[in-house]
Amino acid sequence: MSAADETPQTPDETAAVPAEAVRELRFAYVAGVTPGKWIRRWEERMPDVPLHSFMSDDGTQLAVLRDGSADLSFVRLPVEREGLSVIPLYEEQPVVVGPKGHEISVFEEVDLADLSKETFLDVRELGGAAMALQVVATGAGLVILPMSIARHFNVKDTVARKLTGAPVTEIALAWPSDTTDEVIEEFIGIVRGRTAASSRQPSAQQEKPKREPKPDRRGPAVKKPKVAQRYAPNPDKGRGKGSRKKGKR
Repeated sequence: MSAADETPQTPDETAAVPAEAVRELRFAYVAGVTPGKWIRRWEERMPDVPLHSFMSDDGTQLAVLRDGSADLSFVRLPVEREGLSVIPLYEEQPVVVGPKGHEISVFEEVDLADLSKETFLDVRELGGAAMALQVVATGAGLVILPMSIARHFNVKDTVARKLTGAPVTEIALAWPSDTTDEVIEEFIGIVRGRTAASSRQPSAQQEKPKREPKPDRRGPAVKKPKVAQRYAPNPDKGRGKGSRKKGKR
């Protein structure tokens, strides 16, 4: 069949032009961060913008921003800040974790100076917190971690106690500086605790439709007829005490 014999396609039969992609927001977070409250607030305020989240480890907390798999990332400081906007959020309580039955278990809080003779394991060398806690459970030594991480993994046969005198870690929110837009600003505001009515929230700055005035159901005002004054006005009314002139009446 020649090209001239082919039946021309109607506009309805032509391939549809793909619609503009729906805006969505993706964020990553390291172990120990619990983003549930921020997700709930986002769904309440921005139901038209899908929100996706996933966990990353400390080694990839910035890589997810560099490769574009996340728009924002909850990171554990310190991090390389070049090309990033970083907002510190809160400090984490450090704990010391030892094997079950270790002498630290008899205290509620331990000072780092009192553990000078203990063997401490390097979490990074052991491949991360999860593996380090497994090694601690064998009695090989102690590790220092943020309390949130120790609770997240919750390895059996280990005991954790608050640690004083140790450096604290800090959680921050990071994103590429050149990608900031209203959607990202909205998420930042939610994380920082701004209310939906805050003037700094992009969603609150959008012009809202004006409400039409409610109809007046009272009807036209009716003037009350004037009542004739029965008594002459008192000339002394409104004067101060003792203002009445003395003398004969």
